[in-house]
Amino acid sequence: MIVDDELEIIRVFDSVLQSGGINNIIPCQDSREVSKILGKQEIEVILLDLMMPHVGGEEILQRVVQENPEIPVIMITGVYEVGSAVQCMKFGAFDYLLKPIDAGQLLISVRRAIEMRELRLENSLLTHRFLSDSLERPEVFRPIITQNNKMRSIFQYCEAIARGQHPVLITGETGTGKELIAKALHDLSGRQGKYLAVNVAGLDDTVFSDTLFGHTRGAFTGADAVRQGIIESAKDGTLMLDEIGDLSDVSQVKLLRLLEQREYFPVGADIARQASVRILVTTHRNLEELQRSGKFRGDLYYRLCNHHVNIPTLRERKEDIPLLLEHFLIVAADEFGKKKPIYPQELPALLQSYHFPGNVRELKTMILDAVSTHRGRQLSTEAFRSLMKGKGKSQRSSAIGNLPADSTWASGLTCLPKLKEATQILVEEALRRANNNQKTAALMLGISPQALSKRLKRKK
Repeated sequence: MIVDDELEIIRVFDSVLQSGGINNIIPCQDSREVSKILGKQEIEVILLDLMMPHVGGEEILQRVVQENPEIPVIMITGVYEVGSAVQCMKFGAFDYLLKPIDAGQLLISVRRAIEMRELRLENSLLTHRFLSDSLERPEVFRPIITQNNKMRSIFQYCEAIARGQHPVLITGETGTGKELIAKALHDLSGRQGKYLAVNVAGLDDTVFSDTLFGHTRGAFTGADAVRQGIIESAKDGTLMLDEIGDLSDVSQVKLLRLLEQREYFPVGADIARQASVRILVTTHRNLEELQRSGKFRGDLYYRLCNHHVNIPTLRERKEDIPLLLEHFLIVAADEFGKKKPIYPQELPALLQSYHFPGNVRELKTMILDAVSTHRGRQLSTEAFRSLMKGKGKSQRSSAIGNLPADSTWASGLTCLPKLKEATQILVEEALRRANNNQKTAALMLGISPQALSKRLKRKK
Protein backbone atom coordinates (compact mmCIF):
# COMPACT_ATOMS: atom_id res chain seq x y z
CA MET A 1 0.00 0.00 0.00
CA ILE A 2 1.29 3.46 -0.99
CA VAL A 3 0.05 6.20 1.34
CA ASP A 4 0.72 9.73 0.05
CA ASP A 5 -1.48 12.78 -0.41
CA GLU A 6 0.17 13.57 -3.77
CA LEU A 7 -1.34 11.50 -6.59
CA GLU A 8 1.66 12.02 -8.85
CA ILE A 9 4.00 10.52 -6.22
CA ILE A 10 1.75 7.48 -5.96
CA ARG A 11 1.81 7.06 -9.76
CA VAL A 12 5.62 7.31 -9.88
CA PHE A 13 6.07 4.76 -7.09
CA ASP A 14 3.51 2.47 -8.73
CA SER A 15 5.39 2.60 -12.04
CA VAL A 16 8.76 1.90 -10.41
CA LEU A 17 7.42 -1.07 -8.44
CA GLN A 18 5.56 -2.52 -11.43
CA SER A 19 8.76 -2.30 -13.53
CA GLY A 20 10.52 -4.30 -10.81
CA GLY A 21 7.93 -7.08 -10.86
CA ILE A 22 6.11 -5.92 -7.70
CA ASN A 23 2.41 -5.62 -8.43
CA ASN A 24 -1.00 -5.70 -6.72
CA ILE A 25 -0.37 -2.16 -5.46
CA ILE A 26 -3.03 -0.38 -3.42
CA PRO A 27 -3.00 3.46 -3.57
CA CYS A 28 -4.21 5.54 -0.62
CA GLN A 29 -4.31 9.34 -1.07
CA ASP A 30 -6.30 9.99 2.13
CA SER A 31 -4.43 9.00 5.30
CA ARG A 32 -7.74 8.63 7.14
CA GLU A 33 -8.50 5.54 5.00
CA VAL A 34 -5.46 3.51 6.09
CA SER A 35 -7.15 1.71 8.99
CA LYS A 36 -10.17 0.85 6.83
CA ILE A 37 -7.95 -0.68 4.11
CA LEU A 38 -5.95 -2.69 6.65
CA GLY A 39 -9.19 -4.06 8.07
CA LYS A 40 -10.40 -5.26 4.66
CA GLN A 41 -7.34 -6.99 3.19
CA GLU A 42 -3.88 -8.30 3.96
CA ILE A 43 -1.03 -5.88 3.24
CA GLU A 44 2.57 -7.01 2.77
CA VAL A 45 4.39 -3.65 2.92
CA ILE A 46 3.40 -0.01 3.47
CA LEU A 47 5.12 2.97 1.81
CA LEU A 48 4.10 5.85 4.09
CA ASP A 49 4.61 9.58 3.54
CA LEU A 50 5.66 11.40 6.70
CA MET A 51 4.02 14.80 6.10
CA MET A 52 0.32 14.55 5.20
CA PRO A 53 -2.89 16.43 6.06
CA HIS A 54 -5.52 14.94 8.36
CA VAL A 55 -3.40 12.16 9.92
CA GLY A 56 0.39 12.42 9.97
CA GLY A 57 2.78 9.63 9.03
CA GLU A 58 4.21 9.23 12.55
CA GLU A 59 0.75 8.67 14.02
CA ILE A 60 -0.13 6.07 11.36
CA LEU A 61 3.24 4.37 11.88
CA GLN A 62 2.66 3.98 15.60
CA ARG A 63 -0.84 2.63 15.02
CA VAL A 64 0.36 0.08 12.43
CA VAL A 65 3.25 -1.10 14.62
CA GLN A 66 0.86 -1.56 17.53
CA GLU A 67 -2.02 -3.23 15.66
CA ASN A 68 -0.21 -4.91 12.73
CA PRO A 69 3.41 -5.42 13.88
CA GLU A 70 4.05 -8.01 11.14
CA ILE A 71 3.73 -5.35 8.39
CA PRO A 72 7.01 -3.54 7.57
CA VAL A 73 6.56 0.23 7.09
CA ILE A 74 8.91 2.28 4.89
CA MET A 75 8.75 6.00 5.69
CA ILE A 76 8.97 8.55 2.85
CA THR A 77 9.73 12.24 3.35
CA GLY A 78 10.74 15.26 1.29
CA VAL A 79 12.63 16.92 4.13
CA TYR A 80 15.46 15.15 5.90
CA GLU A 81 15.49 15.74 9.63
CA VAL A 82 17.77 13.57 11.71
CA GLY A 83 15.47 13.76 14.73
CA SER A 84 12.42 12.73 12.71
CA ALA A 85 14.28 9.82 11.10
CA VAL A 86 15.55 8.58 14.46
CA GLN A 87 12.09 8.91 15.98
CA CYS A 88 10.47 6.89 13.14
CA MET A 89 13.05 4.10 13.49
CA LYS A 90 12.42 4.05 17.25
CA PHE A 91 8.70 3.71 16.60
CA GLY A 92 9.45 0.63 14.46
CA ALA A 93 9.81 1.81 10.86
CA PHE A 94 11.59 -0.69 8.61
CA ASP A 95 13.35 1.99 6.53
CA TYR A 96 13.44 5.76 5.96
CA LEU A 97 13.79 7.14 2.40
CA LEU A 98 14.25 10.72 1.25
CA LYS A 99 12.55 12.26 -1.83
CA PRO A 100 13.40 12.37 -4.68
CA ILE A 101 13.84 8.63 -4.30
CA ASP A 102 16.11 6.66 -6.60
CA ALA A 103 14.17 3.86 -8.33
CA GLY A 104 16.80 1.24 -7.56
CA GLN A 105 16.93 2.23 -3.90
CA LEU A 106 13.14 2.02 -3.63
CA LEU A 107 13.05 -1.46 -5.17
CA ILE A 108 15.84 -2.70 -2.89
CA SER A 109 14.07 -1.40 0.21
CA VAL A 110 10.69 -2.87 -0.73
CA ARG A 111 12.18 -6.24 -1.66
CA ARG A 112 14.06 -6.39 1.65
CA ALA A 113 10.84 -5.58 3.48
CA ILE A 114 8.97 -8.34 1.64
CA GLU A 115 11.71 -10.83 2.42
CA MET A 116 11.72 -9.88 6.10
CA ARG A 117 7.93 -10.28 6.29
CA GLU A 118 8.15 -13.69 4.63
CA LEU A 119 10.84 -14.84 7.07
CA ARG A 120 8.78 -13.64 10.04
CA LEU A 121 5.74 -15.50 8.75
CA GLU A 122 7.76 -18.65 8.07
CA ASN A 123 9.31 -18.57 11.55
CA SER A 124 5.88 -18.14 13.10
CA LEU A 125 4.43 -21.02 11.10
CA LEU A 126 7.42 -23.23 11.84
CA THR A 127 7.14 -22.58 15.58
CA HIS A 128 3.43 -23.40 15.47
CA ARG A 129 4.02 -26.64 13.53
CA PHE A 130 6.72 -27.89 15.90
CA LEU A 131 4.86 -26.95 19.06
CA SER A 132 1.62 -28.57 17.89
CA ASP A 133 3.42 -31.42 16.05
CA SER A 134 0.78 -31.11 13.35
CA LEU A 135 0.52 -31.04 9.57
CA GLU A 136 -2.04 -28.76 7.97
CA ARG A 137 -2.12 -30.71 4.68
CA PRO A 138 -0.84 -34.25 5.24
CA GLU A 139 -2.38 -35.39 1.93
CA VAL A 140 0.32 -33.47 0.02
CA PHE A 141 2.98 -35.80 1.45
CA ARG A 142 1.09 -39.02 0.73
CA PRO A 143 3.47 -40.06 -2.10
CA ILE A 144 6.32 -40.11 0.48
CA ILE A 145 6.00 -43.34 2.47
CA THR A 146 7.42 -42.78 5.94
CA GLN A 147 6.88 -42.94 9.68
CA ASN A 148 10.23 -41.36 10.50
CA ASN A 149 10.37 -38.38 12.87
CA LYS A 150 13.04 -36.58 10.82
CA MET A 151 10.85 -36.82 7.74
CA ARG A 152 7.87 -35.48 9.68
CA SER A 153 9.96 -32.49 10.77
CA ILE A 154 10.87 -31.90 7.12
CA PHE A 155 7.17 -31.95 6.19
CA GLN A 156 6.45 -29.34 8.89
CA TYR A 157 9.32 -27.19 7.63
CA CYS A 158 8.03 -27.44 4.05
CA GLU A 159 4.57 -26.28 5.14
CA ALA A 160 6.14 -23.27 6.86
CA ILE A 161 8.24 -22.11 3.87
CA ALA A 162 6.04 -23.17 0.95
CA ARG A 163 4.33 -19.82 0.33
CA GLY A 164 7.53 -17.76 0.30
CA GLN A 165 9.46 -16.36 -2.66
CA HIS A 166 12.95 -17.46 -1.59
CA PRO A 167 14.72 -20.32 -3.38
CA VAL A 168 14.88 -23.66 -1.61
CA LEU A 169 17.95 -25.93 -1.66
CA ILE A 170 17.00 -29.62 -1.44
CA THR A 171 19.91 -31.96 -0.79
CA GLY A 172 20.25 -35.68 -0.25
CA GLU A 173 21.83 -38.78 -1.71
CA THR A 174 20.62 -40.21 -4.99
CA GLY A 175 17.26 -41.92 -4.60
CA THR A 176 16.15 -40.25 -1.36
CA GLY A 177 13.15 -38.47 -2.90
CA LYS A 178 14.30 -34.90 -3.58
CA GLU A 179 11.87 -34.44 -6.48
CA LEU A 180 8.94 -35.58 -4.31
CA ILE A 181 9.78 -32.88 -1.76
CA ALA A 182 10.06 -30.28 -4.53
CA LYS A 183 6.64 -31.24 -5.90
CA ALA A 184 5.15 -31.12 -2.39
CA LEU A 185 6.52 -27.57 -1.93
CA HIS A 186 4.80 -26.51 -5.15
CA ASP A 187 1.50 -28.15 -4.18
CA LEU A 188 1.62 -26.37 -0.80
CA SER A 189 2.54 -22.99 -2.27
CA GLY A 190 -0.87 -22.14 -3.69
CA ARG A 191 0.79 -20.98 -6.91
CA GLN A 192 -1.46 -20.94 -9.96
CA GLY A 193 1.28 -21.63 -12.51
CA LYS A 194 2.82 -24.94 -13.55
CA TYR A 195 5.43 -27.05 -11.80
CA LEU A 196 8.27 -27.67 -14.25
CA ALA A 197 11.58 -29.46 -13.74
CA VAL A 198 14.80 -29.47 -15.74
CA ASN A 199 18.05 -31.36 -15.16
CA VAL A 200 20.90 -28.89 -15.62
CA ALA A 201 23.72 -31.44 -15.27
CA GLY A 202 25.91 -31.41 -18.35
CA LEU A 203 24.21 -28.39 -19.98
CA ASP A 204 26.70 -25.93 -21.48
CA ASP A 205 26.03 -22.21 -21.05
CA THR A 206 24.32 -21.79 -24.42
CA VAL A 207 21.89 -24.66 -23.91
CA PHE A 208 21.25 -23.60 -20.30
CA SER A 209 20.40 -20.03 -21.34
CA ASP A 210 18.22 -21.14 -24.24
CA THR A 211 16.37 -23.71 -22.10
CA LEU A 212 15.65 -21.34 -19.21
CA PHE A 213 15.40 -17.94 -20.90
CA GLY A 214 14.36 -18.78 -24.47
CA HIS A 215 15.54 -16.78 -27.48
CA THR A 216 14.44 -14.12 -29.95
CA ARG A 217 14.09 -14.64 -33.67
CA GLY A 218 17.50 -14.39 -35.35
CA ALA A 219 19.41 -14.72 -32.06
CA PHE A 220 21.65 -17.32 -33.69
CA THR A 221 21.82 -19.47 -36.79
CA GLY A 222 18.69 -21.57 -36.98
CA ALA A 223 16.65 -19.36 -34.62
CA ASP A 224 13.85 -18.83 -37.12
CA ALA A 225 11.19 -18.11 -34.52
CA VAL A 226 10.84 -16.83 -30.98
CA ARG A 227 11.23 -19.59 -28.40
CA GLN A 228 9.63 -19.33 -24.99
CA GLY A 229 11.97 -20.34 -22.17
CA ILE A 230 10.98 -22.61 -19.32
CA ILE A 231 10.87 -19.63 -16.93
CA GLU A 232 8.08 -18.10 -18.99
CA SER A 233 6.34 -21.48 -19.24
CA ALA A 234 6.39 -21.76 -15.44
CA LYS A 235 5.11 -18.20 -14.91
CA ASP A 236 3.42 -17.82 -11.50
CA GLY A 237 4.48 -21.38 -10.75
CA THR A 238 7.56 -23.31 -9.67
CA LEU A 239 10.75 -24.22 -11.53
CA MET A 240 12.90 -27.04 -10.16
CA LEU A 241 16.53 -27.17 -11.29
CA ASP A 242 17.92 -30.66 -10.71
CA GLU A 243 21.63 -31.36 -10.04
CA ILE A 244 22.53 -27.71 -9.52
CA GLY A 245 25.99 -28.74 -8.28
CA ASP A 246 27.00 -29.53 -11.88
CA LEU A 247 26.17 -26.06 -13.25
CA SER A 248 28.96 -24.27 -15.16
CA ASP A 249 30.57 -21.08 -13.84
CA VAL A 250 28.98 -18.84 -16.50
CA SER A 251 25.53 -20.34 -15.94
CA GLN A 252 25.94 -19.84 -12.19
CA VAL A 253 26.35 -16.09 -12.78
CA LYS A 254 23.14 -15.97 -14.82
CA LEU A 255 21.23 -17.95 -12.22
CA LEU A 256 22.47 -15.58 -9.49
CA ARG A 257 21.18 -12.57 -11.45
CA LEU A 258 17.83 -14.30 -11.88
CA LEU A 259 17.55 -14.90 -8.14
CA GLU A 260 18.73 -11.45 -7.06
CA GLN A 261 17.11 -9.22 -9.68
CA ARG A 262 14.21 -11.52 -10.59
CA GLU A 263 14.85 -10.72 -14.22
CA TYR A 264 16.50 -12.37 -17.21
CA PHE A 265 17.45 -11.77 -20.83
CA PRO A 266 16.27 -14.17 -23.56
CA VAL A 267 19.16 -15.06 -25.87
CA GLY A 268 19.46 -12.21 -28.39
CA ALA A 269 17.31 -9.77 -26.39
CA ASP A 270 18.40 -6.35 -25.08
CA ILE A 271 15.47 -5.79 -22.75
CA ALA A 272 15.20 -7.69 -19.48
CA ARG A 273 12.03 -9.60 -18.62
CA GLN A 274 10.60 -10.03 -15.15
CA ALA A 275 10.60 -13.54 -13.72
CA SER A 276 7.53 -14.55 -11.74
CA VAL A 277 8.57 -18.04 -10.66
CA ARG A 278 9.74 -19.77 -7.46
CA ILE A 279 13.09 -21.51 -7.90
CA LEU A 280 13.83 -24.83 -6.21
CA VAL A 281 17.19 -26.54 -6.68
CA THR A 282 18.30 -30.08 -5.88
CA THR A 283 21.66 -31.80 -5.69
CA HIS A 284 23.27 -34.94 -4.30
CA ARG A 285 26.61 -33.12 -4.06
CA ASN A 286 27.97 -31.15 -1.11
CA LEU A 287 27.66 -27.52 -2.26
CA GLU A 288 29.52 -26.24 0.80
CA GLU A 289 32.57 -28.30 -0.12
CA LEU A 290 32.28 -27.27 -3.79
CA GLN A 291 32.10 -23.63 -2.69
CA ARG A 292 35.21 -23.97 -0.50
CA SER A 293 37.13 -25.58 -3.36
CA GLY A 294 36.15 -22.80 -5.78
CA LYS A 295 33.92 -24.98 -7.96
CA PHE A 296 30.69 -23.26 -6.90
CA ARG A 297 30.18 -19.53 -6.45
CA GLY A 298 29.98 -18.46 -2.82
CA ASP A 299 27.42 -15.70 -3.47
CA LEU A 300 25.14 -18.16 -5.28
CA TYR A 301 25.58 -20.77 -2.56
CA TYR A 302 24.52 -18.35 0.19
CA ARG A 303 21.62 -17.10 -1.95
CA LEU A 304 20.37 -20.67 -2.32
CA CYS A 305 20.72 -21.40 1.39
CA ASN A 306 17.83 -19.19 2.51
CA HIS A 307 15.94 -22.45 2.98
CA HIS A 308 17.66 -25.83 3.10
CA VAL A 309 15.97 -29.24 3.18
CA ASN A 310 18.33 -32.20 3.66
CA ILE A 311 16.60 -35.56 3.18
CA PRO A 312 17.90 -38.43 5.34
CA THR A 313 19.14 -41.60 3.69
CA LEU A 314 17.17 -44.84 3.86
CA ARG A 315 19.74 -46.31 6.25
CA GLU A 316 18.93 -43.42 8.61
CA ARG A 317 15.23 -44.32 8.61
CA LYS A 318 15.22 -48.10 8.51
CA GLU A 319 11.88 -48.20 10.32
CA ASP A 320 10.38 -47.13 6.95
CA ILE A 321 11.61 -50.26 5.14
CA PRO A 322 8.63 -52.50 6.11
CA LEU A 323 6.22 -49.76 4.96
CA LEU A 324 8.09 -49.25 1.71
CA LEU A 325 8.22 -53.02 1.15
CA GLU A 326 4.42 -53.25 1.39
CA HIS A 327 3.94 -50.23 -0.85
CA PHE A 328 6.33 -51.31 -3.61
CA LEU A 329 4.96 -54.86 -3.58
CA ILE A 330 1.56 -53.40 -4.46
CA VAL A 331 3.14 -51.19 -7.15
CA ALA A 332 5.10 -54.13 -8.61
CA ALA A 333 2.13 -56.51 -8.57
CA ASP A 334 0.03 -53.93 -10.41
CA GLU A 335 2.78 -53.28 -12.98
CA PHE A 336 3.26 -56.97 -13.80
CA GLY A 337 -0.41 -57.94 -13.56
CA LYS A 338 0.13 -60.32 -10.63
CA LYS A 339 -1.40 -60.75 -7.21
CA LYS A 340 0.56 -59.13 -4.45
CA PRO A 341 2.88 -61.87 -3.15
CA ILE A 342 3.37 -62.64 0.52
CA TYR A 343 6.93 -62.57 1.78
CA PRO A 344 8.97 -64.51 4.35
CA GLN A 345 8.97 -63.16 7.87
CA GLU A 346 12.71 -62.55 7.78
CA LEU A 347 12.65 -60.35 4.65
CA PRO A 348 12.17 -56.96 6.43
CA ALA A 349 15.09 -57.72 8.77
CA LEU A 350 17.19 -58.82 5.79
CA LEU A 351 16.49 -55.54 4.00
CA GLN A 352 17.14 -53.52 7.15
CA SER A 353 20.61 -55.10 7.40
CA TYR A 354 21.55 -53.64 4.01
CA HIS A 355 23.26 -50.26 3.47
CA PHE A 356 21.15 -49.17 0.43
CA PRO A 357 23.58 -46.81 -1.35
CA GLY A 358 20.78 -46.14 -3.87
CA ASN A 359 18.28 -45.44 -1.08
CA VAL A 360 14.51 -45.71 -1.74
CA ARG A 361 15.01 -45.91 -5.50
CA GLU A 362 17.29 -48.94 -5.09
CA LEU A 363 14.78 -50.65 -2.78
CA LYS A 364 12.01 -50.06 -5.32
CA THR A 365 14.15 -51.49 -8.15
CA MET A 366 15.06 -54.49 -6.03
CA ILE A 367 11.40 -55.26 -5.24
CA LEU A 368 10.27 -54.77 -8.85
CA ASP A 369 12.95 -57.18 -10.04
CA ALA A 370 12.04 -59.81 -7.42
CA VAL A 371 8.31 -59.62 -8.20
CA SER A 372 8.91 -59.77 -11.97
CA THR A 373 10.63 -63.17 -11.72
CA HIS A 374 8.71 -64.83 -8.88
CA ARG A 375 6.26 -67.64 -9.75
CA GLY A 376 5.05 -69.09 -6.46
CA ARG A 377 2.70 -67.75 -3.82
CA GLN A 378 5.49 -66.60 -1.52
CA LEU A 379 8.23 -64.21 -2.62
CA SER A 380 11.70 -65.74 -2.45
CA THR A 381 14.45 -63.97 -0.50
CA GLU A 382 17.16 -65.35 -2.79
CA ALA A 383 16.77 -62.55 -5.34
CA PHE A 384 17.39 -60.02 -2.56
CA ARG A 385 20.26 -62.02 -1.02
CA SER A 386 22.15 -62.30 -4.30
CA LEU A 387 21.94 -58.55 -4.93
CA MET A 388 22.93 -57.71 -1.37
CA LYS A 389 25.75 -60.25 -1.27
CA GLY A 390 27.34 -58.74 -4.35
CA LYS A 391 27.42 -55.29 -2.79
CA GLY A 392 28.22 -56.32 0.78
CA LYS A 393 31.99 -56.42 0.23
CA SER A 394 32.04 -52.96 -1.33
CA GLN A 395 30.00 -51.60 1.58
CA ARG A 396 32.45 -52.96 4.13
CA SER A 397 35.41 -51.69 2.11
CA SER A 398 33.77 -48.28 1.81
CA ALA A 399 33.08 -48.09 5.54
CA ILE A 400 36.73 -48.88 6.35
CA GLY A 401 38.03 -46.67 3.55
CA ASN A 402 36.17 -43.64 4.91
CA LEU A 403 38.13 -43.81 8.18
CA PRO A 404 41.30 -41.69 8.56
CA ALA A 405 44.51 -43.36 7.41
CA ASP A 406 45.71 -43.90 10.99
CA SER A 407 42.30 -45.03 12.27
CA THR A 408 40.25 -48.23 12.40
CA TRP A 409 36.93 -49.16 14.02
CA ALA A 410 38.90 -50.26 17.07
CA SER A 411 40.89 -47.03 17.47
CA GLY A 412 38.57 -45.69 20.12
CA LEU A 413 38.83 -48.77 22.36
CA THR A 414 40.84 -48.17 25.54
CA CYS A 415 41.38 -51.88 26.02
CA LEU A 416 41.35 -54.30 23.11
CA PRO A 417 39.24 -57.46 23.51
CA LYS A 418 40.68 -60.86 22.78
CA LEU A 419 40.23 -61.97 19.17
CA LYS A 420 37.70 -64.61 20.21
CA GLU A 421 35.78 -62.03 22.26
CA ALA A 422 35.74 -59.54 19.37
CA THR A 423 34.40 -62.21 17.01
CA GLN A 424 31.69 -63.11 19.47
CA ILE A 425 30.69 -59.44 19.87
CA LEU A 426 30.34 -59.08 16.09
CA VAL A 427 28.29 -62.28 15.82
CA GLU A 428 25.94 -61.18 18.61
CA GLU A 429 25.50 -57.72 17.07
CA ALA A 430 24.75 -59.23 13.65
CA LEU A 431 22.14 -61.54 15.17
CA ARG A 432 20.58 -58.64 17.05
CA ARG A 433 20.29 -56.56 13.87
CA ALA A 434 18.93 -59.55 11.98
CA ASN A 435 16.31 -60.37 14.65
CA ASN A 436 18.11 -63.71 15.24
CA ASN A 437 17.80 -64.76 11.60
CA GLN A 438 21.04 -66.65 10.94
CA LYS A 439 20.95 -66.33 7.15
CA THR A 440 20.66 -62.56 7.39
CA ALA A 441 23.31 -62.30 10.10
CA ALA A 442 25.72 -64.42 8.05
CA LEU A 443 25.20 -62.15 5.07
CA MET A 444 26.06 -59.13 7.20
CA LEU A 445 29.23 -60.81 8.48
CA GLY A 446 30.34 -61.92 5.03
CA ILE A 447 30.34 -65.63 5.89
CA SER A 448 28.12 -68.54 4.93
CA PRO A 449 25.14 -69.55 7.11
CA GLN A 450 26.90 -72.90 7.70
CA ALA A 451 30.02 -71.14 9.04
CA LEU A 452 27.92 -69.03 11.38
CA SER A 453 26.01 -72.10 12.57
CA LYS A 454 29.31 -73.84 13.42
CA ARG A 455 30.50 -70.84 15.43
CA LEU A 456 27.26 -70.74 17.39
CA LYS A 457 27.49 -74.49 18.12
CA ARG A 458 31.10 -74.15 19.32
CA LYS A 459 29.95 -71.44 21.70
CA LYS A 460 27.42 -73.80 23.23
